[in-house]
Amino acid sequence: MEQFRAFLRRKNIVFSAKRYGVDALGAMAQGLFCTLLVGTILNTLGTQFHIGFLSATVVTVGTGEAATAYTIGGLASAMVGPAMAVAIGSALQAPALVLFSLVPVGYATNILGGAGGPLAVLVIAIIAAECGKAVSKETKVDILVTPIVTVLVGIGVAYLVAPPIGTAASWVGNLIMWATELQPFFMGILVSVIVGIALTLPISSAAICAALGLTGLAGGAAVAGCCAQMVGFAVLSFRENRWGGLVSQGLGTSMLQMGNIVRNPRIWIPPTLASAITGPIATCLFRLEMNGTPVSSGMGTCGLVGPIGVYTGWVEDIAAGLRTSIGGMDWLGLVLICFVLPGVLTWLLGIPCRKAGWIKEGDLKLED
Repeated sequence: MEQFRAFLRRKNIVFSAKRYGVDALGAMAQGLFCTLLVGTILNTLGTQFHIGFLSATVVTVGTGEAATAYTIGGLASAMVGPAMAVAIGSALQAPALVLFSLVPVGYATNILGGAGGPLAVLVIAIIAAECGKAVSKETKVDILVTPIVTVLVGIGVAYLVAPPIGTAASWVGNLIMWATELQPFFMGILVSVIVGIALTLPISSAAICAALGLTGLAGGAAVAGCCAQMVGFAVLSFRENRWGGLVSQGLGTSMLQMGNIVRNPRIWIPPTLASAITGPIATCLFRLEMNGTPVSSGMGTCGLVGPIGVYTGWVEDIAAGLRTSIGGMDWLGLVLICFVLPGVLTWLLGIPCRKAGWIKEGDLKLED
């Protein structure tokens, strides 16, 4: 057993919740962002602003009725599987040959996983990467052995388990979305609070939403929760962090407050309560839906991805004939849920917390 442990240490194979549930999951979200999300944004810009080079076909794959035309954004979106797998391999500190071999593994897994492809990629890319790392540089023909083992293990396991993993993830996501439609008030609170907390924790709320395919009304609640955390912390900590903190948290991530939360968990109360309020307002009053890419549901105001995702969903609904236009109430709901209410509510909820001594001066100060 000690020899096996020494082998794992030498190969930098670490079985831990942090490496797989934090590092790999966070990296997967970055892979999603750089392909699927960026591709969606580029397509939306090209369509809405009539930008020729963004809306023009760049590549056509196949012939006849089976031909598929891709724009620049379409090509970016199509590479989501490989990007997620390579990002995961990078987080696991995989050697170069293993990293490059994860490209076909990610592509195959994402297709086989269907709607739950991201979760399947997370599981199988980890397995393939660790197996590739185990054999890396163990033979004199490493240039052949490492890629072959990584690809065969990855695609072989994907063929067997990616479809059921994808189906299970899709089922859970559909259950959450169904429950939110059935009970928009209570599920609005639950989804908003849980996804918002996940966004601030050192895990990836975006990857979770993507893995579950969280869209529709539940996706709208997730957007509300994420925005409540980001904008909420940005406003709550303004006296300590001023404009730099407002931008870094409001357009970056509320995860910057994680160190302060560990020192004083009570600073988390105002934004979390704000998410519990904005969630049901989003689901019950404005019927705010995320019909863009699922990853946008867990991004909040990070780069304005959450609001852009909602807008993209509106555009896609119009194109599909599901709605005729974007109304004033739509815009009012988006602005209130994503920007105004998170800031106002968190600031108001923070007043009694400060008066009670739960939040003291400097508790929200970000490290320089």
